[in-house]
Amino acid sequence: MTSAINFTDELTPFPDHTQLPESDGTFVKNFQEHPQSILLTDSIQPILQKRHPDGQYCIGQDSGIYWRMTDPPEKGAEAPDWFYVPNVPPLLDGQIRRSYVLWREFIAPLIALEFVSGDGTEERDKTPWKGKFWIYEQVIHPSFYGIYEVNKASVEVYELIGGQYQLISPNERGHYAIIPLGVELGIWQGEYQNLEIPWLRWWDEQGNLLLTGEERAEQERQRAERLAAQLRALGVDPEV
Repeated sequence: MTSAINFTDELTPFPDHTQLPESDGTFVKNFQEHPQSILLTDSIQPILQKRHPDGQYCIGQDSGIYWRMTDPPEKGAEAPDWFYVPNVPPLLDGQIRRSYVLWREFIAPLIALEFVSGDGTEERDKTPWKGKFWIYEQVIHPSFYGIYEVNKASVEVYELIGGQYQLISPNERGHYAIIPLGVELGIWQGEYQNLEIPWLRWWDEQGNLLLTGEERAEQERQRAERLAAQLRALGVDPEV
């Protein structure tokens, strides 16, 4: 952990990601949150690669977004469980990001997601200057804010309209359209990393599930097996 900043240092009145703590000393609350973040990141990569052929975007997973100067400094950060920022470099001056510092980059995340581990009160807290909901809505300004509750197999998605979050209604598939990304967000019941639970996942605009790299490889393997079986039925050796 980085040591606390001397805020009176005239040379660094506005510290960057290399000078701010990358952790507040807490730990992930359960064994589901890390796989959930990986699932979201892995499956949306093909969409982001098409959207950003220049590679200019970053994804944070339980990483800090610094929004104000405080002492200690980590009190001025929120750490969404998953967020995506468009049109920013994945590295800063060749260094891996330790956090995302709004006063250095100014571009707000397009979407921030929180995974509820308690009763959801923290994620919906609108207390000025303290509550997560208020901070996202009034300061960090993600265009979309999602609250995912695995125990309820549900997700709430809000869109920032006129400076306030408006709850989005699901479409006919029960998904929530993230129009700028060309995707939908919803709940998928299935097995991932040896856990059979309701997972938060992406679909495309036609309602097709966005697959992970492993799922795409398995799909291709099954396709090849079907083709080989069809060839054998016709008396053709698929190995030739």
